[in-house]
Amino acid sequence: MFLIVGLGNPGKEYEHTRHNVGFDIIDLIGEKYNIDVSRKKFKGMYGDGKIAGERVLILKPATYMNLSGESVKEVINFYKIPNDNIIVLYDDISLEVGRLRIRPKGSAGGHNGIKNIIAHLGSDVFPRVKIGVGQPLGENLVSHVLGKFSKEERENLEKSFEVAAKSVEAIIKNGVAEAMNKFNSFKAE
Repeated sequence: MFLIVGLGNPGKEYEHTRHNVGFDIIDLIGEKYNIDVSRKKFKGMYGDGKIAGERVLILKPATYMNLSGESVKEVINFYKIPNDNIIVLYDDISLEVGRLRIRPKGSAGGHNGIKNIIAHLGSDVFPRVKIGVGQPLGENLVSHVLGKFSKEERENLEKSFEVAAKSVEAIIKNGVAEAMNKFNSFKAE
């Protein structure tokens, strides 16, 4: 069993912001694999289905970004999911808009949602797919990550969401190393 977590903030005011790309990809994965993400439990919204023949839970924590680990911890405690089978999708300001970076482990890199997940898991070893949202230009970080994308950025991002969904399937099917080889050079244009 795999847990696929998309990070974001609940509420209409945060929809389709830079910080909510994880939620957007979970919605896409739900559509693509016919998994309804409408069940409320584990301090979040989740759905249950199959990807590449494996049972998966897809999760959007409802705890707000900085407490995402609480929701993740509840799911893994209930289902006894190993860290290697937890795939986290989230925004990364150090990557340009539309670029993907898959990693099998690593530090939080200043991302509070990841920092909280690491704290709750007691480990930084879990696969993650980072989606580039670009650096703030002349605005503070909070305004940047809670801001919306331009029309052109959003179009590029939609392409990267499709690839992020494919990378999740690749991780489940063939492992993180193969997914990294195949998708880490991707940049939406």
